[in-house]
Amino acid sequence: MFSYQKNNRFFAQIADGFTEAAATELSELGASQIEPVYRGLHFNAAPRALYRINYQSRLCSRITAPLITFDCHSAKYLYKTAVKIPWQQLLDNSNSFAVKATVNKSKINHSQFAALRLKDAVVDYFKAETGLRPDIDRQTPDLWLDLYINNNRATISLDLSGGSLHRRGYRADAVEAPMQETLAAAIIRLSEWQGERPLIDPMCGSGTLLAEALMHYCRLPAGLLRSHFGFEMMPDFKKEIWQEVRREANDNIIPLPNGLIGGSDILKPASAAARDNLTNLPEGQKVIIKTIPFQDIETLTNTTIICNPPYGVRLKNSTEAAALIEEFGNFLKRKCTGSTAYIYLGRRELLKSVGLHPSWKSP
Repeated sequence: MFSYQKNNRFFAQIADGFTEAAATELSELGASQIEPVYRGLHFNAAPRALYRINYQSRLCSRITAPLITFDCHSAKYLYKTAVKIPWQQLLDNSNSFAVKATVNKSKINHSQFAALRLKDAVVDYFKAETGLRPDIDRQTPDLWLDLYINNNRATISLDLSGGSLHRRGYRADAVEAPMQETLAAAIIRLSEWQGERPLIDPMCGSGTLLAEALMHYCRLPAGLLRSHFGFEMMPDFKKEIWQEVRREANDNIIPLPNGLIGGSDILKPASAAARDNLTNLPEGQKVIIKTIPFQDIETLTNTTIICNPPYGVRLKNSTEAAALIEEFGNFLKRKCTGSTAYIYLGRRELLKSVGLHPSWKSP
């Protein structure tokens, strides 16, 4: 038996700062015995909850199922252990696979080399058993394997998500330095916006915050546009339960009222990208995107404003960024009476440029 089959224990990889919110989300989706650890959260889940977490989680980057954990002080022992794993329970010669590796504080100190040795072990296993080998596909494999070595302790896991969950599938186009979808989802969650008043992003870029707000309000599963999940490769995968989970989640989708979500950007390519991306989502055509600088917006009263002003990569220097944030702060004071603004600033020192005292801050 694989490790996860013995203890029903799985791992959710999350970004720094997401621990509390992600733990709450996992609990809402049916996980139990949630425990914060380095890089993420350990949790228990029955198949129904496990499939639901992969399909609906907005904050988790990956969900993995540990296959084996062992002491690993050399690449030779990594190979020797991995080649004995019954890989035919997970894939066959007609499938493709790829390996993602992370190493930390270990004698094996090169992640690509560690991934190569695990790949060799899988291929050699099949050569010995069948005389054939599965294909390697580093872009869209049927099965992703996750190798993590920390302090000479290795865990080989099956990636149940089938690639990072932040790739929702709606982003057909992007401007420079787009926000990652899981971060945008976390910001929407922190705002506690539930559609009680309009949500506007006056510097929307390619529309990631707006897309995540739409998915949140309409209850669109984060994995709605994904064609394949890694858990479908589990030896104990239950197709009927997965179909029920997907149907229940999709039946919970609600329409978006006209005028509830909107955005704008000064750059025409950005607003065009936002429109294209949003139209890839159900109800996305109802989100109105304009090409206009925020300075020319007449008013945003009694509104929830959520935005990620350009800084760093998207502006030439710190002085230019600070000036823009100061101008935006003046816009909030003069034209946004009765509104609440949630501003994501990738550089902490820009906070003072807003010129307004925040009611709370979250790293």
